[in-house]
Amino acid sequence: MMFSSHACSTPIRPIVAAIALLCAPAARAQPPALMPVVTIQAASDDGLGLKREIGAASRSGRAAQDLPASVESLGAASIEARGDVQLKDAVTRTTGLTDISSPGNGIAYSARGFSGNSAIAILENGQRPQVGSGTASYPADPWGYEYIEVLRGPGSVIHGSGTTGATINAVRKAPTRAAAFEAMAGIGAGRALRAGVGASGALGQGGAFRIDAYADRSDGLIERGDARHGKVLASLAYALAPTLDLELQLDHLEQKPQRYFGTPLVNGALARALRRQNYNVGDADIGLDDDKALARLTWRVTPALSVSNELVYMKARRHWRNVESYFYDAQAKLVERSDYIAIAHDQEQAGNRLEARWDAGANRLAAGWEAATINFTHTNNAPYGGASSVAPTGFAPGVFDSPDPLRPDFTTDTVTHALYVEDAYRFSETVLLLAGLRHDRYQVERTSLQGAAGFDATLQSTAARLGLTWRLAPDTSLYGQVSSGSDPVTSLLSLNLANSRYKLTRSRQLETGVKQSLAGGKAEWTAALYRIRKDDIITRDPAKPALSIQGGAQSSRGVEVSASVALAPAWRLEANAVYTDAQFDQLVESGNVSRAGNRPADAPTSSANLWLGYRSGDWRAGGGARYVGARFIDNANTQSLPAYTVLDASVGWQASRHVLVQLNLRNLADKLYASTSYGGSQYLLGARRHAELTVQWRY
Repeated sequence: MMFSSHACSTPIRPIVAAIALLCAPAARAQPPALMPVVTIQAASDDGLGLKREIGAASRSGRAAQDLPASVESLGAASIEARGDVQLKDAVTRTTGLTDISSPGNGIAYSARGFSGNSAIAILENGQRPQVGSGTASYPADPWGYEYIEVLRGPGSVIHGSGTTGATINAVRKAPTRAAAFEAMAGIGAGRALRAGVGASGALGQGGAFRIDAYADRSDGLIERGDARHGKVLASLAYALAPTLDLELQLDHLEQKPQRYFGTPLVNGALARALRRQNYNVGDADIGLDDDKALARLTWRVTPALSVSNELVYMKARRHWRNVESYFYDAQAKLVERSDYIAIAHDQEQAGNRLEARWDAGANRLAAGWEAATINFTHTNNAPYGGASSVAPTGFAPGVFDSPDPLRPDFTTDTVTHALYVEDAYRFSETVLLLAGLRHDRYQVERTSLQGAAGFDATLQSTAARLGLTWRLAPDTSLYGQVSSGSDPVTSLLSLNLANSRYKLTRSRQLETGVKQSLAGGKAEWTAALYRIRKDDIITRDPAKPALSIQGGAQSSRGVEVSASVALAPAWRLEANAVYTDAQFDQLVESGNVSRAGNRPADAPTSSANLWLGYRSGDWRAGGGARYVGARFIDNANTQSLPAYTVLDASVGWQASRHVLVQLNLRNLADKLYASTSYGGSQYLLGARRHAELTVQWRY
C-alpha cells in the first residue's frame, strides 16, 4: 500500500504574497518610521518567573506575582542547562504536569486530575491550533523559544474550551534590531544528532527579523526506532508608522516520530529482556507536517488605547501506517499483533482576532472578538483488520498487510466565534481585582464520505473568572479565585453522530494560594489549594443502561507547592510537588457498573521534580530527579502504571566567551519504567540510560 506524506502540499508562498499585498498600501502611505525601541522586562532564567508577564493566563499584562491564579514560567537558559531536548521534557519539569504522549495522540499531558488534548490546551506563541481526532503535534521542541508558560486550572476566558486541566504556551524569541547569532550541535547515544541555528538583526530603517532552524534524528535506543524532526521559524517586525506596527510569522515543521507503540507485558509486568524490541512492522510510517502564517497589525491609537488585528493560517498534514496492538501469549511464547491501522488527517485553520486594550488609571482592560474556520478530513482503513504472530526476540518484522482499504471517511467544517472581555482593576497599591467573561460558539457540519448520514451541530459555552490578589508586602501576595470553563466530550473536529447531541462539559474551580519572593529574588515560592468539578461527562443512563447520557461528574482537589532557592552564590535548588485527589463523582459504564469513587485514568496522586544547579566561573553542573506516582490506565481501576523516579544530570564548561560545551546524562540509574500505556497489554517504555554532548555558540 502506497501512502503519501503530503510533504510538498504546503501553500506558503500564496500566503506570503497575500500578506504582502494587504500590507503594501499602508507601507506606501508614508515613509518607513524607525522601529520603536522594545524593552523586554528581564526575568531571570532561574526561579519561577514571578516578575514575568504570563500571556497564557491573562491579557492584562500583569506579572505572575499579581495574577490570582497558579502560573509558572520556565526560561530558555534553564531548559538548556538541564539538557531537555523535547518540549514535553521541559513542560513536565514544571509543577503538576505529567507526560502521556504517544504516537497516536502526538503530545499530551495530564494535570490536576484531567488528561488529554480535550482538557489541556497547547499553544504556540499565543495561537491555539484546534485538535483533530485528539492529536496535537506542535510545538515539539524548545529551540527558538524564549520561555514556556503554564497556567493550571480552567483558562477558558483566555483561550476557549478545552482547558480544564491546564494551558501551556511556548513563547518564541522575538525579532530584535540588535544583531545576534546562536548555534548548537549535539551528538549522543542511539545515533542521536541534532543542530540548531538562530539569528536576529535589523531590517531596513524600521524593522527587525528573527529566524530559527532546527533538525534532529535518533534511533531512540530501540530496534527500528529511527525518528527525525526539522523546522524553520521566521519572524519579522516593522514599524509602518510611529503608531502602527506590523508583525509577520512564517513557520514550517516536519516530523517523522518514532514508530514505537509500546512493549507487551509479560505475566502482567515489564520485561527488561524486551526493552530494545519494537513490534511494529518494518515499513511502518508516521509523518506530521505543520505550517503556520501570521500577520498582526497593532495601532497605538493613544498612549492608553491600542487596537490589534491578528490574521493566522495553520495547516496540518498527518499520516500513520502501523501495527499498533501487541499481546504476549505466555503459552505459545509469541507476541500476537493486531490493529493494522492506516489513518490520515488533512486540516486547515484560518482565524482572525480583533482586540482592543486600554491601560489607564487603575484599569488594564482587554476585549476582543475571535473567529475561525477549520476544515478537517479524516481518512482511514477501518475496521483495521489484520493479524500476525512473531517471536519475542530475533523476529522478522514483516510488512503492513491489511485486508481493509484506505478510504476517505468524513470531513467536518467548523466555524467558531468568541467574544471576551477581561479587566485587571487595581483598587489600591495592595489589592488587584481580575475579572473576565467569555462566550464561545461552535458550529460543526459533518459530511460522511462513505454514504452515512451527516449532521449539523451547534455548541456554545460561557466562561467566567473572578479573582483577587492582596499584596501583604511588596514581594508577598495572597490570592483567591473562582473560575469556570468547558471541554468538549471529544475532539470538536472529529465529532460523530452519537456525540453530536451532547453539549460541552462544564467545569468550575475554587482556588487560593500564596506567592512570595525573598531576599531580592534569591528565593521564590508559591503554593496553591484548589478544587475542580466537571459536570456533563458521558455516562450510561441508570434507567436504560444501553443509552449514554450527559449525567456524569468528575472532580479533583489538591495542593501544589513550588520553590526556587539560591542556597549559596553558586548553588540554586528548584523543586515542586503536587498531591491530587481525583475521582469520578458519578459515572456508570457498560453493564450498569458504577465507577463513582474511582480515580480517572492517567491521573497520578502525586508527582514531584527536583533540580540542584551549580555555576561558578567557567563551570556549571546540575542534577535532578523526576517522580511520577502510580496511575490507573482504566476507569475500573483494575490495572495501573507503576510509579517511577528518573535521575538526570548535566555538566557544562564555558570554553570561551562564545562557546559552551555541555554533557547531558539521562536516566542515570537506567530505570525500567513506563511513561504511559497503550491499552491494557502494552506500555510505552521510557528511554534507557544515555548521554549527549552538545556545543553551543553565541555571538
